Amino acid sequence: MNHLITLIVFVFSVISFSSLAGGTIDFTPHGSQPGLSHQLSSVDVCQGCHKRNGLPDDKINMPYSTWVGSMKANAGRDPLFWAALDVANNDIPGVGDYCLKCHAPRAWFEGRVVKPTDNVSPLLDGSNGCELTGSHVAAHGTSNDFEGVSCHFCHRIDESGPLGEPQILQNGSVWVDDESCPDGGGGDPCRKGPYHYDNGGGPPHVWEYSPFIQSSEFCGSCHNVSSPTIEQNGELSIARKFWHEGVQTELAMPIERTYSEWKESYFADLIFKDPFNELPINDLPVLNQGQTCQDCHMPNSDSVDARACVFDMGGFRTNDLKTHQFAGGNTWIPQVIKAIYGDDLELNDSYFKEALDLTTGYAFDMLQNKSALIEPQVVSVSNDWMNVDVKVTNLTGHKLPTGYPEGRRMWINLKVRNGINEVIWESGAYDVATGELTEDTQIKIYESLQGQWNELANGGLGACEINNAMGKKQFHFALNNCIVKDNRIPPLGFRGGSNIELQPVGINFPNHPDNVAYLVNYDITQYTVPLTNETGPFSIEATLKYQIASDEYIEFLDQESIDNGFATENQMCDRSWTQGPADMTRAGFMKQLWETYGRSEPVDMVMQFIDNISP
Repeated sequence: MNHLITLIVFVFSVISFSSLAGGTIDFTPHGSQPGLSHQLSSVDVCQGCHKRNGLPDDKINMPYSTWVGSMKANAGRDPLFWAALDVANNDIPGVGDYCLKCHAPRAWFEGRVVKPTDNVSPLLDGSNGCELTGSHVAAHGTSNDFEGVSCHFCHRIDESGPLGEPQILQNGSVWVDDESCPDGGGGDPCRKGPYHYDNGGGPPHVWEYSPFIQSSEFCGSCHNVSSPTIEQNGELSIARKFWHEGVQTELAMPIERTYSEWKESYFADLIFKDPFNELPINDLPVLNQGQTCQDCHMPNSDSVDARACVFDMGGFRTNDLKTHQFAGGNTWIPQVIKAIYGDDLELNDSYFKEALDLTTGYAFDMLQNKSALIEPQVVSVSNDWMNVDVKVTNLTGHKLPTGYPEGRRMWINLKVRNGINEVIWESGAYDVATGELTEDTQIKIYESLQGQWNELANGGLGACEINNAMGKKQFHFALNNCIVKDNRIPPLGFRGGSNIELQPVGINFPNHPDNVAYLVNYDITQYTVPLTNETGPFSIEATLKYQIASDEYIEFLDQESIDNGFATENQMCDRSWTQGPADMTRAGFMKQLWETYGRSEPVDMVMQFIDNISP
């Protein structure tokens, strides 16, 4: 009965948004809008000077060369994004405008998504991405909207609007500088960067020193994501208000809060301290500088050949060049893109596949060397039982894991072996062949699970529900309005434990023993292992695993496309493409890729052994 009530509430929710979408809804009312006086330049304008050219280390230094394999550069090619976009548009028609503003910003600002550039012409029907020009395999150039988050977009972002409007720290609602640069240059806007050229020797284009582009707030504009603010008939409202502990707040649903997680940590402090001695000395940032997003995700190059431009001499920027790696934890999608589009892309850029490999390597390094510690400890052991504690410590400046919540997870895999090295007990077993994670009774999975509030569930008390009537997890990014679980590990010095947008859900992280205002940046999981009739000495192996896309998520996307009769991409967009989804649905294509290319095989982040254990 409760499942039926849940279904009814869900259907009425969709109907209400569908009827709303019958009018003129603006899903992206904030920040700069299409119709810029100065259009955003394509990447090909920048790569002539900022692409590898001659020096061996150019590929790991030059801005274009380190960017081109990143997920920012491939945000418009990511097949997982396109599969999720179709579900979002089905849940709330037209909401793809809000998604594409971040994944195809140049197309959005140039009026090839929904909004025209003249504020007069009819709206486009481009929330599904079908109005984008170029293709997944076209070269970065003037006619390719699939080049993702491009150079000119980032290097024209301002701290405030043209009338002094404040910065907006969510949903890509950025202010784009659209004024002629005071220093001339044919009337073009200044290209903002971290360098002064007051004594001459500057670049051959207009420039402006920008402290803002070096700040974490610059990143926060896109790396906080909420349910969109919408405008209809001159009225602003929130698409999905956040339900917290049975009460509907006036806040938008906090979908991602990577920037805010950082802001509420020691890493955001102007003078960084480690009073609790929680980080290894080599992981401490330089005192008196804090630790910005860029410090980790755009690390300085120490190469003796470091330079940012082909006109620079090798070594001109050694220890003074923020490389455009934008490394995160995604080791899988870059390799999928390489497999399906790499050969075509390499015809236009001979280093494209190598760049994707470099991005993959950066992500492995981030996950395996800079993110976490794992420490198993045998608490007690007898002839019948072993009690084991496993401590996982977060070394990052935000929750671990962070970012896009759907399908993303991290878990502990604990194995116990007997005296002849046989595995006699395991928690968190993963089957590489099927992509299935065994959720045993003692497993610890770190994740954010978001759902929809059902006021009629639980005897009228209400509940945040994530499963459908068949008990399968649902991932309705656009419809979710509550959080049923968030046990991701806080960063060091986390002050957000009482902030309803940031606080853990379904787990209690203790206050730090030296300062009750902060939560600890570690979690301890207790295991009880049966040893009856087993012979030692025993050993244990504790591994922390990270996965970008779970089997449940991929299956959900595909099932949604089947249940709702999604069109193939060529049908939907009136195309005859042969690359990409083509004559498949985007979700069906994604499922095929998942099955073909490793099922988003989890990364072993860190591992520790203890052997020679006896009662």
